[in-house]
Amino acid sequence: MDIDELLEKLESETKRLRTFNDIRELKEARKGLVKPSPYYGLPDGSERRTMNLGDADKKFLAYVRGQIGPSEMKELVEDATGQYLVSPVITTEIERVVEKLVTIRPLASQRTINKDRIQVRAMDEVTMAWGKIEIAMAPDITDSAPTPVLPVDKYVEDLYGLAKIGEDELMDSDIDLAIYLSDSFGRAIAETENAAFIKGAGHASEEPDGITLDATLVGATLETAEIGVVTVEDFLQCIYAVPAVYRKGSTWIVNSLTELELRKLRTSLSVVAGEAEVSGQGSYLWQPSLIAGAPPTFLGYPILTDDNMEHLGGTAECIAIFGNFQRGYRILDRQGMTVQRLSELYAIQGMVGFKCHARVGGYLIKPSNKALVLLTEAAA
Repeated sequence: MDIDELLEKLESETKRLRTFNDIRELKEARKGLVKPSPYYGLPDGSERRTMNLGDADKKFLAYVRGQIGPSEMKELVEDATGQYLVSPVITTEIERVVEKLVTIRPLASQRTINKDRIQVRAMDEVTMAWGKIEIAMAPDITDSAPTPVLPVDKYVEDLYGLAKIGEDELMDSDIDLAIYLSDSFGRAIAETENAAFIKGAGHASEEPDGITLDATLVGATLETAEIGVVTVEDFLQCIYAVPAVYRKGSTWIVNSLTELELRKLRTSLSVVAGEAEVSGQGSYLWQPSLIAGAPPTFLGYPILTDDNMEHLGGTAECIAIFGNFQRGYRILDRQGMTVQRLSELYAIQGMVGFKCHARVGGYLIKPSNKALVLLTEAAA
């Protein structure tokens, strides 16, 4: 090959590369100008939000649809029981759904552990006193060496959920399927764990320790003055039953019907008209929030509704929790949620089942400190 032919070939290759680069740059520019629609219409007229899926997420969703073989399944992270861990993007979406539906989890402290239990130890607090040893004014204190209390095991429990998806649904896009799984599993987890944090029977029943069933809190519960009626005084006593150190950051949790009764309460009002004193009703004690996303307040503290709580009915049940949940209740998370495909169990129904498994626990942090208090309706 002579020099002219070589130069001609190099020039042709350079033109080809330039054309290829121009096309690539044009495609990249178009991505910024013409973006795919972030919504997918649903039959009921609502809309769904898209999710950014990576290679691991696509493989996981392919596994969900049964489109990958055994060799490719090995690339997925597998736990000790043969289940497949939900990919990080989908787990994040599930946690987003949970946060929207629950009351206890956003308020409580949380800890992730890698075992099925932790040992909780408590110690006596040290004592201090004023004085000056040099001038024979020794401080009046006794030996304040902290005394450890025997450790207590706190467990994570097993939480299961089941979603069944039609075969046609599995043929939809990855985005729709991911959101469908997130919504179904997220709601199942949210409803079940939140109810257990409030009314769970404890490890003996393979449930988290419920706040309203804790023996220490129940033994120190406050009562309403009357049956079937709530008063300002009933709720004021809850505020001052919580030590001042815990009151900052405290929150009310009540049933929706109880909140309705609280919304009717007003301050008393007395005015002098001429020589006569006229009594009436002032402003409402329940105050709506002026900030988007913030809860309303009652007696100066945020109030949340949770229908797992009991309401007025003459049954002597707990109708309100008040206190600092961050300092009074801890949630234990064992691992990310796992999912198992049940390909044949529901085949005759034209559906595919997906069993999800999460491990979570919850317990009271030194309930004797009264970071949380209960209000119970008076007994009949």
